[in-house]
Amino acid sequence: MHWIFINWNSIFFSNNKKSPISINLIISDNKNAIGLEYGKIFDIKKKVVNYKSKDIAEKKIFLELKKNNINFICLAGFMRILSKNFLKSFKGKIINIHPSLLPKYKGLNTHKRAIKKNEKFSGCTVHYVTPKLDSGKIILQKKVIIKKNDTEKSLAKRILIQEHKLYSKAILKIFSP
Repeated sequence: MHWIFINWNSIFFSNNKKSPISINLIISDNKNAIGLEYGKIFDIKKKVVNYKSKDIAEKKIFLELKKNNINFICLAGFMRILSKNFLKSFKGKIINIHPSLLPKYKGLNTHKRAIKKNEKFSGCTVHYVTPKLDSGKIILQKKVIIKKNDTEKSLAKRILIQEHKLYSKAILKIFSP
């Protein structure tokens, strides 16, 4: 199975003998994305796509995916909303990680909103991508306690650690018999 992936922890995971995946392509809209550096280290094909025009960018991404026989997409840190047509081409074959316990706090500024609402927990969710933002079927979630002295930054840092672990577990859940 051919993959596109950005999450650096999963690059390490894909090199594990127990991993059901191999990462064959990394695409980013950010030329400074850390995932591109890991692509260089692990000799994974990389592509940076300019997103000035969403239609043109998605066409370039689609052609790159087809050219490399990519049949499953894992998003991480890709802060773009994919069009319905793009999603239709990969229906049920795109997953994403989101820094909240969905369905709470879809979209941006999740940590700020959770702290402002005095939530006791936040966390992260791996889910299937659908046309409706952060609303696809949930694969796995991980709770993180919000401490009294947490800031957006401190909470984000602790949740990111859990995101890296959770994504690998979600892949195992999807692809292990």
